[in-house]
Amino acid sequence: MDLEEGRPQKSGQLELPFGRPGEAWGAGRSGEPPSAAHGGARSGTWCLMEEVVQPGNLKAALQRVKRNKGGPGIDGMTVEELPGWLWANWERLREELLAGHYRPLPVKRQIIPKPGGGERELGIPTVVDRFIQQAILQVLQPRFDPGFSEHSYGFRPSRRAHDAVRRAQRYVQEGRRWVVDIDLAKFFDRVNHDVLMGRLEKRIADRRMLGLIRRYLDAGIMVSGVVIERHEGTPQGGPLSPLLANVLLDEVDKELERRGHAFVRYADDCNVYVRSRRAGERVLAGLRKLYDRLRLQVNEAKSAVDLATRRDFLGFGFRVAAEGRIKLRVAGKALEAMKARVREVTNRHRGRSLSLVTRELGEYLFGWRAYFKLAESPRVLGDLDKWIRHRLRCVQLTQWKRGTTVFRELRARGVGTVAAAAAAAHTRRWWRTSASQALNIALPTRVFATLGLPQLAP
Repeated sequence: MDLEEGRPQKSGQLELPFGRPGEAWGAGRSGEPPSAAHGGARSGTWCLMEEVVQPGNLKAALQRVKRNKGGPGIDGMTVEELPGWLWANWERLREELLAGHYRPLPVKRQIIPKPGGGERELGIPTVVDRFIQQAILQVLQPRFDPGFSEHSYGFRPSRRAHDAVRRAQRYVQEGRRWVVDIDLAKFFDRVNHDVLMGRLEKRIADRRMLGLIRRYLDAGIMVSGVVIERHEGTPQGGPLSPLLANVLLDEVDKELERRGHAFVRYADDCNVYVRSRRAGERVLAGLRKLYDRLRLQVNEAKSAVDLATRRDFLGFGFRVAAEGRIKLRVAGKALEAMKARVREVTNRHRGRSLSLVTRELGEYLFGWRAYFKLAESPRVLGDLDKWIRHRLRCVQLTQWKRGTTVFRELRARGVGTVAAAAAAAHTRRWWRTSASQALNIALPTRVFATLGLPQLAP
């Protein structure tokens, strides 16, 4: 059910269930400002919950949750059901938020595979809690973000992974050929609640807001019907988690800035670029102390001081080209992950038509190409294009199956009699035959382009 369906409108404007007519956003129930118990003396942060429940903020939060979609939490409510639920329950929910009594439900545990192997645990909040978190995020982020380090790029407005990669490339080009590559062990699972709340208390005076964030951290996670309490960690899956991560790690950013280091951080991935191994070892030792102060653990097995050309950052690697120019390439792990996905989609035993396979593959590759457009590896990308078309020709050859069918289809596509007969005689050698000249003539590059396959090489 959508908020716009079946609801009265006044003067052409949509009437929403949020707020009360004529009510000032900063007023309490009696029209007086909230007491000190609701916030404190910190300028601009004592009435944050009133800003959260502002109609304009709530409408934007609802639209974002609907746009992000996502599955239901432990209560089973879907994104499509959220507007209807809000029409029936918003007044009660609003009162609970303003009074500081709202208690979020536990998150639902969901395990997804990591691109490089292993598993990542997500905590999926209910859609109501995602809506509330989004509304909180829209109030806090404009206040917090301007004070974050210029070296921080993850989950911030108008900042992208590409910006972080370009900055890292510039550092290496300037002669900082060594990198301190820091990996935090299960960062989102090990965020210390007391440490994080201590940092938030320095920025937020509204005690209701602080209490609600603490309850989100402590909400627990449901596994096989049993709620497990959480005493550390901020589950990935909620809109608020990335901002909380940036609040915590900003302390490390500011210390690195104070020491004059050249670094780039994207979420919990932090690379510091230096001019020698010795300098890198000193920086690494200092970072261990900084993270220990936040009760975070450095993954010693994955962290290292190494040449920048040997390490990956956000899916990209660096290579030294002619005249010492530093160019970007697709990292090896990213290439293998992409190939694994292509193999999955083009598995010849899935029994789907070439057009359907190509369409699905094209959707994935369009996104992949958009992200890795910074890579300056035309030969590698060209080889990938050839390999992908080879696999698609193999899909089509498998669907033709019989030699007689292969011969007929090849002849219909302009292949000569001798070449068509040779290919038809070896149809069981799928991979070898699909690389033959006959298949290249029958299924040229333009055929796949027509079916929606993008070209990776420039």
